[in-house]
Amino acid sequence: MLIINPQLTDAEVGEAVEKAKKTLTDEKGEVLAEDRLGRKKFSHNVGKNRDGFYVYMKVKAPRENVKAINHSLGLQETVLRSMMMKANAEPVKKA
Repeated sequence: MLIINPQLTDAEVGEAVEKAKKTLTDEKGEVLAEDRLGRKKFSHNVGKNRDGFYVYMKVKAPRENVKAINHSLGLQETVLRSMMMKANAEPVKKA
């Protein structure tokens, strides 16, 4: 999940997403799906921003590269926040 600076134009948001994808592929990751969720309001300010542009990406990446990917995404000035979560590989069994 990425939260991108809301002050960017749609073209600049597209460039930021492509830069994030390049960061992922440089670290041997693979983008399986992408969903641009649009602008959403924060429950509290992030810096001086009241909202941000949310982008969800389903990614397949080697476990040892996740820390480097998070670090690289955090260094991009257009990205306000980034978060990676591990997907559960096994389906949940019902009792």
